[in-house]
Amino acid sequence: MTEEKRANPAPLGLSGFALTTLVLSTYNAGLLTSGSGVVLGLAAFYGGLAQLLAGILEWKGGNTFGYVAFFTYGAFWEWYFLTALGIFGNVTAQGIGLVLIAFGIFTLVMWIGTFKSNLGLFMTFLLLWITFFLLGIGSMISSTTLIHAGGYTGILTAIAAWYTGLVQVIAESLNKKAPLGRAPLS
Repeated sequence: MTEEKRANPAPLGLSGFALTTLVLSTYNAGLLTSGSGVVLGLAAFYGGLAQLLAGILEWKGGNTFGYVAFFTYGAFWEWYFLTALGIFGNVTAQGIGLVLIAFGIFTLVMWIGTFKSNLGLFMTFLLLWITFFLLGIGSMISSTTLIHAGGYTGILTAIAAWYTGLVQVIAESLNKKAPLGRAPLS
């Protein structure tokens, strides 16, 4: 009896994260200033729902790191979506800053888990914890400079995540090994 081949859920989760992060980061960097509501649909469905699904599929496949990462960041995007809609009432910039810093701490710890993984994942998590801290501190102290810096770092994060996910799709379709590079401790 042969085992059925299963799709790798990581490229879906990474792509949902990357696209949503790229669009929001463009606004955070100050590159676009109107029409930011476009992020809400992405946060609800591609950044949120797609990552939650990827997390569940990683859990089913026995990948604890992938499960925790995708499910947590999917939940982050759902929180962002509902917060932006005002579902939770009056939310202050300092409160949002605190949440972003907390996600930065979580991401910093998760980054340690990438030290023996691959360079793509290592860079994605490195850039992401920096992004969260810049945006969080920028929100806490009302610093446009830090928020813009967080936006630019977020754009780099999105590029790293997209590369990490999409190179796996292309490599599989070409029956090649994904060129993800070696993480520092691998």
